[in-house]
Amino acid sequence: MGVLKRYGAQLPISNKTPDVNLEEGSTPLVRLDRIGNDLGVELWAKLEGCNPSGSFKDRGMVLAVAKALEDGARALVCASTGNTSASAAAYAAHVGVPCYVLLPSGKVAMGKLAQALIYGAKVIAVDGNFDQALELAREAAERLDFAMVNSVNQYRLISQKTGAWEICESLGRAPDLHVIPVGNAGNISAYWAGYKDFRAWRKISGLPRMIGFQAEGAAPLATGRPFPNPETIATAIRIGNPVSGELAKNAVSESGGEFGTVSDDEILEAQVILAGKGGVFAEPASCATLAGLIKLKRANRLPDGAKVVIVLTGNGLKDPDTALSQVGKPVRIGSSIGELLEALSL
Repeated sequence: MGVLKRYGAQLPISNKTPDVNLEEGSTPLVRLDRIGNDLGVELWAKLEGCNPSGSFKDRGMVLAVAKALEDGARALVCASTGNTSASAAAYAAHVGVPCYVLLPSGKVAMGKLAQALIYGAKVIAVDGNFDQALELAREAAERLDFAMVNSVNQYRLISQKTGAWEICESLGRAPDLHVIPVGNAGNISAYWAGYKDFRAWRKISGLPRMIGFQAEGAAPLATGRPFPNPETIATAIRIGNPVSGELAKNAVSESGGEFGTVSDDEILEAQVILAGKGGVFAEPASCATLAGLIKLKRANRLPDGAKVVIVLTGNGLKDPDTALSQVGKPVRIGSSIGELLEALSL
Protein backbone atom coordinates (compact mmCIF):
# COMPACT_ATOMS: atom_id res chain seq x y z
CA MET A 1 0.00 0.00 0.00
CA GLY A 2 1.54 3.32 -1.08
CA VAL A 3 2.01 6.33 1.17
CA LEU A 4 -1.07 8.22 -0.03
CA LYS A 5 -3.33 5.24 0.59
CA ARG A 6 -1.78 4.19 3.88
CA TYR A 7 -1.69 7.66 5.41
CA GLY A 8 -4.23 9.58 3.35
CA ALA A 9 -6.19 10.69 6.41
CA GLN A 10 -3.09 12.39 7.83
CA LEU A 11 -1.90 14.02 4.58
CA PRO A 12 -3.23 17.11 2.76
CA ILE A 13 -5.09 15.31 0.00
CA SER A 14 -8.68 15.54 -1.18
CA ASN A 15 -10.95 13.86 -3.69
CA LYS A 16 -9.35 16.10 -6.32
CA THR A 17 -5.86 14.78 -5.64
CA PRO A 18 -4.80 12.19 -8.25
CA ASP A 19 -4.09 8.70 -6.97
CA VAL A 20 -0.34 8.47 -7.55
CA ASN A 21 1.17 5.22 -6.32
CA LEU A 22 4.38 3.29 -6.91
CA GLU A 23 3.90 1.35 -3.65
CA GLU A 24 6.48 3.53 -1.94
CA GLY A 25 6.91 3.46 1.83
CA SER A 26 6.36 0.51 4.19
CA THR A 27 10.13 -0.09 4.05
CA PRO A 28 11.76 -2.67 6.34
CA LEU A 29 13.01 -1.78 9.80
CA VAL A 30 15.78 -4.31 10.34
CA ARG A 31 17.48 -5.10 13.64
CA LEU A 32 21.27 -5.23 13.27
CA ASP A 33 22.23 -7.42 16.22
CA ARG A 34 25.90 -8.04 15.40
CA ILE A 35 26.70 -4.37 14.89
CA GLY A 36 24.47 -3.30 17.76
CA ASN A 37 26.25 -5.68 20.11
CA ASP A 38 29.58 -4.19 19.13
CA LEU A 39 28.25 -0.72 19.87
CA GLY A 40 26.40 -1.68 23.04
CA VAL A 41 23.01 -0.51 21.72
CA GLU A 42 19.80 -1.94 20.27
CA LEU A 43 20.38 -0.97 16.66
CA TRP A 44 17.71 -0.78 13.96
CA ALA A 45 18.07 0.32 10.34
CA LYS A 46 15.27 1.83 8.27
CA LEU A 47 15.98 0.56 4.75
CA GLU A 48 14.80 3.43 2.58
CA GLY A 49 16.75 1.99 -0.32
CA CYS A 50 13.84 -0.44 -0.68
CA ASN A 51 11.63 2.30 -2.11
CA PRO A 52 10.79 2.04 -5.84
CA SER A 53 13.60 4.27 -7.11
CA GLY A 54 16.00 3.09 -4.42
CA SER A 55 15.95 6.00 -1.99
CA PHE A 56 13.91 7.83 0.62
CA LYS A 57 13.04 10.55 -1.88
CA ASP A 58 10.02 8.56 -3.09
CA ARG A 59 8.19 9.19 0.20
CA GLY A 60 7.99 12.90 -0.41
CA MET A 61 7.96 12.80 -4.19
CA VAL A 62 4.66 10.92 -4.41
CA LEU A 63 2.75 13.71 -2.66
CA ALA A 64 4.66 16.47 -4.44
CA VAL A 65 3.80 14.96 -7.82
CA ALA A 66 0.18 14.30 -6.89
CA LYS A 67 -0.30 17.91 -5.82
CA ALA A 68 1.53 19.16 -8.93
CA LEU A 69 -0.94 17.25 -11.10
CA GLU A 70 -3.84 18.57 -9.04
CA ASP A 71 -2.59 22.12 -9.63
CA GLY A 72 -2.18 21.55 -13.37
CA ALA A 73 1.61 21.82 -13.58
CA ARG A 74 3.01 21.44 -17.12
CA ALA A 75 6.13 19.54 -16.06
CA LEU A 76 8.41 18.68 -13.15
CA VAL A 77 11.83 20.22 -12.59
CA CYS A 78 14.46 19.64 -9.93
CA ALA A 79 18.10 20.07 -9.08
CA SER A 80 19.77 17.01 -7.68
CA THR A 81 22.88 15.26 -6.48
CA GLY A 82 21.27 12.10 -7.84
CA ASN A 83 18.49 10.60 -5.74
CA THR A 84 15.96 13.38 -6.24
CA SER A 85 16.47 13.21 -9.98
CA ALA A 86 15.88 9.47 -10.05
CA SER A 87 12.74 9.76 -7.95
CA ALA A 88 11.28 12.71 -9.87
CA ALA A 89 11.97 11.01 -13.18
CA ALA A 90 10.35 7.76 -12.01
CA TYR A 91 7.14 9.44 -10.90
CA ALA A 92 7.04 11.66 -13.99
CA ALA A 93 7.23 8.53 -16.13
CA HIS A 94 4.53 6.86 -14.01
CA VAL A 95 2.04 9.71 -14.43
CA GLY A 96 3.09 10.76 -17.94
CA VAL A 97 4.47 14.29 -17.54
CA PRO A 98 7.83 15.72 -18.70
CA CYS A 99 10.67 15.90 -16.19
CA TYR A 100 13.73 18.15 -16.33
CA VAL A 101 16.71 17.45 -14.10
CA LEU A 102 19.64 19.78 -13.36
CA LEU A 103 22.76 18.01 -12.07
CA PRO A 104 26.12 19.46 -11.04
CA SER A 105 28.41 18.36 -13.87
CA GLY A 106 30.60 15.39 -12.98
CA LYS A 107 29.34 15.24 -9.38
CA VAL A 108 26.69 12.52 -9.55
CA ALA A 109 27.10 8.76 -9.11
CA MET A 110 26.61 6.92 -12.39
CA GLY A 111 23.88 4.64 -11.02
CA LYS A 112 21.70 7.65 -10.24
CA LEU A 113 22.40 9.31 -13.58
CA ALA A 114 21.46 6.08 -15.34
CA GLN A 115 18.14 6.02 -13.49
CA ALA A 116 17.16 9.54 -14.48
CA LEU A 117 18.00 8.85 -18.11
CA ILE A 118 16.27 5.48 -18.37
CA TYR A 119 13.11 6.92 -16.82
CA GLY A 120 13.08 9.43 -19.67
CA ALA A 121 14.00 12.69 -17.96
CA LYS A 122 15.85 15.41 -19.82
CA VAL A 123 19.10 15.73 -17.89
CA ILE A 124 20.99 19.02 -17.95
CA ALA A 125 24.54 19.12 -16.55
CA VAL A 126 25.26 22.46 -14.88
CA ASP A 127 28.81 23.77 -14.72
CA GLY A 128 28.58 24.50 -11.02
CA ASN A 129 27.66 22.94 -7.68
CA PHE A 130 24.29 21.76 -6.39
CA ASP A 131 23.36 25.10 -4.84
CA GLN A 132 23.83 26.87 -8.18
CA ALA A 133 21.80 24.19 -9.96
CA LEU A 134 19.03 24.60 -7.39
CA GLU A 135 18.77 28.35 -7.95
CA LEU A 136 18.55 27.81 -11.70
CA ALA A 137 15.83 25.20 -11.27
CA ARG A 138 13.79 27.46 -9.01
CA GLU A 139 13.94 30.34 -11.47
CA ALA A 140 13.01 28.08 -14.39
CA ALA A 141 10.05 26.68 -12.44
CA GLU A 142 8.70 30.17 -11.77
CA ARG A 143 9.10 31.32 -15.37
CA LEU A 144 7.69 28.21 -17.04
CA ASP A 145 4.99 27.18 -14.56
CA PHE A 146 6.71 23.88 -13.83
CA ALA A 147 6.38 22.14 -10.47
CA MET A 148 9.56 22.41 -8.44
CA VAL A 149 9.93 19.08 -6.66
CA ASN A 150 13.02 19.63 -4.52
CA SER A 151 12.53 19.76 -0.76
CA VAL A 152 11.63 23.46 -1.08
CA ASN A 153 8.29 21.96 -2.12
CA GLN A 154 6.27 21.82 1.11
CA TYR A 155 4.59 18.54 0.16
CA ARG A 156 7.92 16.71 -0.02
CA LEU A 157 8.64 17.28 3.66
CA ILE A 158 5.04 16.66 4.74
CA SER A 159 5.05 13.25 3.12
CA GLN A 160 8.54 12.34 4.35
CA LYS A 161 7.14 12.43 7.89
CA THR A 162 5.61 9.04 7.15
CA GLY A 163 9.00 7.41 7.74
CA ALA A 164 8.83 8.37 11.42
CA TRP A 165 5.24 7.11 11.67
CA GLU A 166 6.32 3.72 10.31
CA ILE A 167 9.21 3.48 12.76
CA CYS A 168 6.92 4.20 15.72
CA GLU A 169 4.36 1.69 14.48
CA SER A 170 7.06 -0.98 14.16
CA LEU A 171 8.69 -0.34 17.53
CA GLY A 172 5.54 0.63 19.41
CA ARG A 173 7.33 3.79 20.50
CA ALA A 174 9.87 6.32 19.31
CA PRO A 175 13.57 5.33 19.51
CA ASP A 176 15.94 6.97 21.96
CA LEU A 177 18.24 8.17 19.19
CA HIS A 178 17.38 8.81 15.56
CA VAL A 179 20.51 9.08 13.40
CA ILE A 180 20.34 10.36 9.85
CA PRO A 181 22.65 11.69 7.12
CA VAL A 182 22.23 15.39 6.37
CA GLY A 183 22.63 16.97 2.96
CA ASN A 184 19.98 19.49 1.94
CA ALA A 185 18.62 18.98 5.48
CA GLY A 186 14.91 18.45 4.84
CA ASN A 187 14.71 14.84 5.98
CA ILE A 188 15.89 15.33 9.55
CA SER A 189 13.26 18.01 10.14
CA ALA A 190 10.57 15.88 8.47
CA TYR A 191 11.31 12.93 10.75
CA TRP A 192 11.27 15.18 13.81
CA ALA A 193 7.88 16.57 12.81
CA GLY A 194 6.67 13.01 12.21
CA TYR A 195 7.69 11.88 15.67
CA LYS A 196 5.89 14.82 17.24
CA ASP A 197 2.78 14.03 15.20
CA PHE A 198 2.82 10.41 16.32
CA ARG A 199 3.21 11.34 19.98
CA ALA A 200 0.17 13.61 19.71
CA TRP A 201 -1.97 10.99 17.96
CA ARG A 202 -1.06 7.93 20.00
CA LYS A 203 -0.30 9.67 23.29
CA ILE A 204 3.08 7.95 23.56
CA SER A 205 5.73 9.32 25.86
CA GLY A 206 9.17 10.31 24.77
CA LEU A 207 10.77 11.64 21.61
CA PRO A 208 14.16 10.78 20.13
CA ARG A 209 17.26 12.88 20.12
CA MET A 210 17.87 13.78 16.47
CA ILE A 211 21.49 13.33 15.43
CA GLY A 212 22.54 14.38 11.96
CA PHE A 213 25.87 13.49 10.42
CA GLN A 214 27.55 15.32 7.56
CA ALA A 215 30.72 14.55 5.63
CA GLU A 216 33.72 16.59 6.74
CA GLY A 217 34.03 18.15 3.29
CA ALA A 218 30.39 19.25 3.23
CA ALA A 219 29.44 20.12 6.80
CA PRO A 220 27.81 23.55 6.95
CA LEU A 221 25.44 22.66 9.80
CA ALA A 222 28.01 20.83 11.89
CA THR A 223 30.57 23.64 11.55
CA GLY A 224 28.30 26.66 11.32
CA ARG A 225 29.73 27.92 8.05
CA PRO A 226 28.82 27.44 4.38
CA PHE A 227 30.92 25.24 2.11
CA PRO A 228 31.08 27.00 -1.28
CA ASN A 229 32.89 24.03 -2.84
CA PRO A 230 31.70 20.92 -0.97
CA GLU A 231 33.64 17.72 -1.54
CA THR A 232 32.95 14.20 -0.33
CA ILE A 233 32.73 10.71 -1.74
CA ALA A 234 29.17 10.64 -0.37
CA THR A 235 27.63 12.42 -3.35
CA ALA A 236 24.09 12.45 -1.94
CA ILE A 237 25.16 14.82 0.86
CA ARG A 238 27.66 16.89 -1.11
CA ILE A 239 25.77 20.12 -0.39
CA GLY A 240 27.38 23.23 1.00
CA ASN A 241 24.41 25.49 1.73
CA PRO A 242 21.34 23.37 2.61
CA VAL A 243 18.02 24.93 1.72
CA SER A 244 16.30 23.43 4.79
CA GLY A 245 19.13 24.28 7.15
CA GLU A 246 17.06 26.32 9.60
CA LEU A 247 14.44 23.60 9.87
CA ALA A 248 17.19 21.09 10.59
CA LYS A 249 18.74 23.29 13.26
CA ASN A 250 15.37 23.63 14.94
CA ALA A 251 14.83 19.86 14.92
CA VAL A 252 18.22 19.23 16.50
CA SER A 253 17.79 22.00 19.06
CA GLU A 254 14.26 20.99 20.10
CA SER A 255 15.20 17.34 20.44
CA GLY A 256 18.39 17.94 22.39
CA GLY A 257 20.34 16.37 19.55
CA GLU A 258 23.41 17.41 17.63
CA PHE A 259 25.19 17.56 14.30
CA GLY A 260 28.46 15.74 13.77
CA THR A 261 30.98 15.10 11.02
CA VAL A 262 32.61 11.97 9.64
CA SER A 263 35.46 11.62 7.19
CA ASP A 264 35.23 9.87 3.85
CA ASP A 265 37.46 7.10 5.22
CA GLU A 266 35.08 6.63 8.16
CA ILE A 267 32.11 6.47 5.78
CA LEU A 268 33.78 3.81 3.65
CA GLU A 269 34.76 1.80 6.73
CA ALA A 270 31.15 1.90 7.90
CA GLN A 271 29.88 0.80 4.49
CA VAL A 272 32.00 -2.34 4.70
CA ILE A 273 30.90 -3.03 8.31
CA LEU A 274 27.24 -2.52 7.45
CA ALA A 275 27.45 -4.97 4.56
CA GLY A 276 29.79 -7.50 6.18
CA LYS A 277 28.13 -7.61 9.61
CA GLY A 278 24.60 -6.49 8.81
CA GLY A 279 23.96 -7.89 5.36
CA VAL A 280 22.80 -4.47 4.17
CA PHE A 281 24.30 -2.62 1.20
CA ALA A 282 23.74 1.14 1.38
CA GLU A 283 25.18 4.04 -0.57
CA PRO A 284 27.99 6.05 1.07
CA ALA A 285 25.81 8.92 2.30
CA SER A 286 23.63 6.45 4.22
CA CYS A 287 26.70 5.01 5.89
CA ALA A 288 27.53 8.36 7.47
CA THR A 289 24.98 7.29 10.12
CA LEU A 290 26.87 4.18 11.19
CA ALA A 291 30.19 5.98 10.86
CA GLY A 292 28.86 8.59 13.25
CA LEU A 293 27.69 6.00 15.76
CA ILE A 294 31.10 4.33 15.69
CA LYS A 295 32.70 7.72 16.29
CA LEU A 296 30.39 8.40 19.25
CA LYS A 297 31.17 4.96 20.69
CA ARG A 298 34.92 5.53 20.44
CA ALA A 299 34.45 8.84 22.25
CA ASN A 300 32.36 7.13 25.00
CA ARG A 301 29.37 9.26 24.03
CA LEU A 302 26.94 6.55 22.96
CA PRO A 303 24.46 5.61 25.74
CA ASP A 304 24.67 1.91 26.64
CA GLY A 305 21.54 -0.03 25.75
CA ALA A 306 19.88 2.82 23.86
CA LYS A 307 17.31 2.00 21.20
CA VAL A 308 18.82 3.55 18.07
CA VAL A 309 17.40 3.88 14.56
CA ILE A 310 19.64 4.78 11.64
CA VAL A 311 18.07 5.82 8.36
CA LEU A 312 19.79 4.25 5.36
CA THR A 313 18.58 6.69 2.76
CA GLY A 314 19.72 4.99 -0.44
CA ASN A 315 20.57 1.59 -1.90
CA GLY A 316 24.23 0.69 -2.38
CA LEU A 317 23.64 -0.05 -6.05
CA LYS A 318 23.23 3.69 -6.56
CA ASP A 319 27.02 3.94 -6.47
CA PRO A 320 28.63 0.54 -7.11
CA ASP A 321 31.93 2.04 -8.28
CA THR A 322 32.69 3.37 -4.80
CA ALA A 323 31.97 0.00 -3.22
CA LEU A 324 34.10 -1.87 -5.77
CA SER A 325 37.02 0.46 -5.11
CA GLN A 326 37.46 -0.89 -1.58
CA VAL A 327 36.92 -4.64 -1.92
CA GLY A 328 38.91 -7.48 -3.42
CA LYS A 329 38.48 -8.92 -6.89
CA PRO A 330 36.98 -12.34 -7.71
CA VAL A 331 39.35 -15.32 -7.52
CA ARG A 332 39.90 -16.70 -11.01
CA ILE A 333 40.50 -20.44 -11.60
CA GLY A 334 40.38 -22.92 -14.42
CA SER A 335 37.75 -25.62 -14.77
CA SER A 336 39.26 -28.40 -12.60
CA ILE A 337 37.99 -29.55 -9.22
CA GLY A 338 41.52 -29.36 -7.84
CA GLU A 339 41.75 -25.67 -8.52
CA LEU A 340 38.33 -25.13 -6.98
CA LEU A 341 39.22 -27.06 -3.81
CA GLU A 342 42.42 -25.04 -3.50
CA ALA A 343 40.45 -21.81 -3.87
CA LEU A 344 37.95 -23.00 -1.26
CA SER A 345 40.59 -23.89 1.33
CA LEU A 346 40.68 -21.61 4.32
